[in-house]
Amino acid sequence: MATEISAVQAPVVPQTRGVPALLLKLRALIALAVVVAFFSVAAPNFLSASNFLIMFKHIAITAILAIGMTYVILTGGIDLSVGSIAGLGGMAAGTLILNGVTLQPLGVVVYPGVPLVIAIVLLLGGFAGFLNGVLVARFRVAPFIATLGMLYVARGAALLLSDGATFPNLVGRTGLGNEGFPWLGSASVLGLPVTVLLLAALALLAGFVARDTPFGRWVYAVGGNERAALLSGVRVDRVKIAVYVISGVCAALVGMIVASELVAAHPASGETFELSAIAAVVLGGASLSGGRGSVGGALIGACVIGVLGDGLVMMGVSEFWQMVIKGLVIIAAVVLDQLQGRLTAAGRT
Repeated sequence: MATEISAVQAPVVPQTRGVPALLLKLRALIALAVVVAFFSVAAPNFLSASNFLIMFKHIAITAILAIGMTYVILTGGIDLSVGSIAGLGGMAAGTLILNGVTLQPLGVVVYPGVPLVIAIVLLLGGFAGFLNGVLVARFRVAPFIATLGMLYVARGAALLLSDGATFPNLVGRTGLGNEGFPWLGSASVLGLPVTVLLLAALALLAGFVARDTPFGRWVYAVGGNERAALLSGVRVDRVKIAVYVISGVCAALVGMIVASELVAAHPASGETFELSAIAAVVLGGASLSGGRGSVGGALIGACVIGVLGDGLVMMGVSEFWQMVIKGLVIIAAVVLDQLQGRLTAAGRT
């Protein structure tokens, strides 16, 4: 038993050798250097300080989603519902700010303050993730199917909150004590956007948890060999549920950031966010089969996706071509993941 527990505490990833393996391992950094170099020449004002601040805010959206997605993918799962949960989170925040909560027995409407709004929406996102986790862990539903179903449920719930309309002007009212929501997505502290500071705090916390805590080792163990992890005493079902909760909370936070920045919430917000998050995680070196990846790699992958998107916009590239190019990036990321997997398997022999 002692041998089994030690294996869980320090999951071993076979090391590949040679230049191809090294290039695959560093693919996210190489891709980031290439796109930055290209757009520095091709796009006017790409390297300006103002553009970098805007670009970092856009990158933060994908990066926060990628942090939650990293935990899910490390266990061998996938979460297709994060974009819809983000949309639901923004709409829920809009509902609470504009319409409040009606307490039928008392016949009054309560308007929660912004900190309470944020807490409620994060709990909502965590609950959606919890449902995903229960379906995957307890009912043995394939992650693709479970989260695809939640994608539709969350999007439908977002539409129902406003009958498909947009919640505008989410600034709150002084007499109700619910002002300040735009601060989350638009304010700056010491010259840095609050969104970027939130990302930095989340990244440090998520990286520490994944690398230096028992829970992080359990996550890697479940993705590396679920049967061995179970025999070693890891509560596999709880770990799986927990990672989907983390992903749901990250998605809800992103939904509020987007709504706060726009000072409006739209039920279609967050569409295709899940694809960017998955691409960032895989491009950053994570394996879709689980057990390999890191928060740092996912952040670099998010930078690649963000720089690519903003650079194409600055060059005036058609939105349709942007979709084609981003799709090709996702395909390339998966192909590279497969190549790395084959080299890893070859390294065992």
